[in-house]
Amino acid sequence: MDNISIIGAGIGGLTLGNILKQHQLDFTIYESASEIKPVGAGIMMAVNAMQIFDQLGLKEKIENAGNKLHGISITDESLKPITKTSILALEQKYNSCNVAIHRAELQKILAENIDQASIKLNHSLNKIEKHENYSLLFENGNRTDSKIIFGADGIKSRVRNQILKTGDIRNAGQKCWRGLLEFDLPEQFNHEAFEMWGKGKRFGFVKIAEKKVYWYALVNEEKHKLYPELPDYFKDFHPLAPSILESTLTENIILNDITDLSPIPSWYSNNLCLIGDAAHATTPNMGQGACQAIEDAYIIGKLLENSRDFNRIFKEFQKIRRKKVDYVVNTSWKIGKMSQWEKGNTLRNFFMRFIPESTNYKLAEKIIKLEM
Repeated sequence: MDNISIIGAGIGGLTLGNILKQHQLDFTIYESASEIKPVGAGIMMAVNAMQIFDQLGLKEKIENAGNKLHGISITDESLKPITKTSILALEQKYNSCNVAIHRAELQKILAENIDQASIKLNHSLNKIEKHENYSLLFENGNRTDSKIIFGADGIKSRVRNQILKTGDIRNAGQKCWRGLLEFDLPEQFNHEAFEMWGKGKRFGFVKIAEKKVYWYALVNEEKHKLYPELPDYFKDFHPLAPSILESTLTENIILNDITDLSPIPSWYSNNLCLIGDAAHATTPNMGQGACQAIEDAYIIGKLLENSRDFNRIFKEFQKIRRKKVDYVVNTSWKIGKMSQWEKGNTLRNFFMRFIPESTNYKLAEKIIKLEM
């Protein structure tokens, strides 16, 4: 029997594994994939996440595998600035910076820092039942019992659906393509993330490693399938956008709906707790989905410093995290809607240009400041 089982070897589950390792606790991580391999897209680790990786001794490895970012710019479709958040002062204050990285590279770094015997691949959870302990039945036919369960299995969490029986997935009505390619960005784009806002569509891009660029493109759902080719949606944007899209191989493009999870009343049950997207999935408009999962793991670790009573920890964990997580989910949803306006774009952009940088700084610090 496992003492502690983590369902899901995503960024949240692997970070939690690293935290439990620090506390010399035995655990097993169960992952549905047959291997942790370079699939998926890029991701940005904000200063809050990088502070935590610093405490785990992984900050330098992650910085070296990715690309340091010192600012985030929102522009119009012609790359004319709307608003910018410079984080240089926050970098100095918190001794960390934003890092853009391939998601699989980050997972690899986190996984390699854990005893490989603790990670069971090809273990997709089929059924979880509560008896005296928890029984886990996997689709490969294996079965195990566990005393403590962490559900880190994403927005469609089977742990949440089967034990807590709660959670509605909300669709934002937006289609999102994401892609990776080798591309020489002009020098001025190397250490910032850029997002271009048009009418009912957006295009974002960021350098994640030497000559590697991650991009994402969103259109409102009713405009999906309006054009036969993706670059056609962005032909009225700065030439850099269609150029990046045209240079990306089809097999390196992923298409998804933008969704989040309506707030659920409780993230925990007896000897069981959800973290990350399983508890509070957010739309990606603030770059905080994985970062908030990392913060979840961090808070669990801080609470373990004073207690090994997991049910007490789970209760306190939700109490500490709830306000910030709800703020991120709600604010990200609103930003996503505003950024996809079909009308009023010129007026929106005009007023946003008057937002002082000090306001952006304060909002950024509110997100990246750790709660314990």
